[in-house]
Amino acid sequence: MKRSDCSVVNTVIQSSPAVKQLRLGFCPSLEQTHMHTVLQDWGSLPHHVVLRIFQYLPLIDRARASSVCRRWNEVFHIPDLWRKFEFELNQSATSYFKSTHPDLIQQIIKKHAAHLQYVSFKVDSSTESAETACDILSQLVNCSIQTLGLISTAKPSFMNVSKSHFVSALTVVFINSKSLSSIKIEDTPVDDPSLKILVANNSDTLRLLKMSSCPHVSSDGILCVADHCQGLKELALNYYILSDELLLALSSETHVNLEHLRIDVVSENPGQMEFHSIKKRSWDALIKHSPGVNVVMYFFLYEEEFETFFKEETPVTHLYFGRSVSKAVLRRIGHNCPRLIELVVCANGLQPLDSELICIAEHCKNLTALGLSECEVSCSAFIEFVRLCGRRLTQLSIMEEVLVPDDSYNLEEIHTEVSKYLGRVWFPEVMPVW
Repeated sequence: MKRSDCSVVNTVIQSSPAVKQLRLGFCPSLEQTHMHTVLQDWGSLPHHVVLRIFQYLPLIDRARASSVCRRWNEVFHIPDLWRKFEFELNQSATSYFKSTHPDLIQQIIKKHAAHLQYVSFKVDSSTESAETACDILSQLVNCSIQTLGLISTAKPSFMNVSKSHFVSALTVVFINSKSLSSIKIEDTPVDDPSLKILVANNSDTLRLLKMSSCPHVSSDGILCVADHCQGLKELALNYYILSDELLLALSSETHVNLEHLRIDVVSENPGQMEFHSIKKRSWDALIKHSPGVNVVMYFFLYEEEFETFFKEETPVTHLYFGRSVSKAVLRRIGHNCPRLIELVVCANGLQPLDSELICIAEHCKNLTALGLSECEVSCSAFIEFVRLCGRRLTQLSIMEEVLVPDDSYNLEEIHTEVSKYLGRVWFPEVMPVW
């Protein structure tokens, strides 16, 4: 071992009280023996123990540790260590994560590409980072990737890459992997032809496909996946791709048996886009074919854009409203969403949601989770809601500002009543003061 490699261990040992005593003149040979024993113990750890430690280290620390001794260097090149890896790419000095060093990236491509199985690319908002990710993807010609994720930590930087460059890079992985089971390529310029290539090479293995906010993908592209990937269990897409034809295809006896269907309903041009409606018979076909499917919907709309939704029975199980939603829409949810399990309302305004929440409690018999923020509910109505739902409410996240004291209850009393009906201690959430 090199002298420089011992610096960390030396620092730890030399700072201990025992070593300070030794320096006063007591048995100097014991100090040397102790240090030698510590270093020898670390160097003789079994391969599988060192491998486990290495798996928790960032790449740069892993590379440094590999130079400590021969045994650690051997572990550094064990294929199991390179099955899961996240490339972190950024151009900004203010980014909160460190970029993977280019030399280490090249080492991975040259020596470990064939071992990669669970791979993700985390990029910042810059186009350069996304282009670097595409360049790396283009070089993974000897890979056998099973899980691929493209993650933008800020705005969708992949959308700023030329479509031909992105699709060409992605196609390299689609063609060479042959065993892709999970793909997350949200906010990217992926298109229908590239999905056909994916299906042609990975139809027997694909289980999860997340591709929300991909404007170059149409219903035809999703239908292609549905037609050929009969093992598909999870699908995430934008509402504009969803259609009656697609739901009926997903409901075919010879097709997939979905467990999770996530739908993002996003307003790209507020007030300029009309959302189409999905017929009840199409939803019914999906539920008949896959009775246990979770239908998850994320809404990022303005109040006037909700006109199309929840006018008839919808089999949604998880609802998240990222913007303000009206009392009328929540009332329709209470009457037309009998499968609802989780409801999160981020904002409503200053109109109390008393009757709406009670309606939801009375009709949504599967509801187990509720989250409320930036809206108002009287304490009495909230307690009645909890009473109707009872102990099936396993998650109840309510900001203290949501609850409005009335003639029956104040904020000091409400936690006692709610805890009684839940069968556990409960308090409202409090906004942290920094």
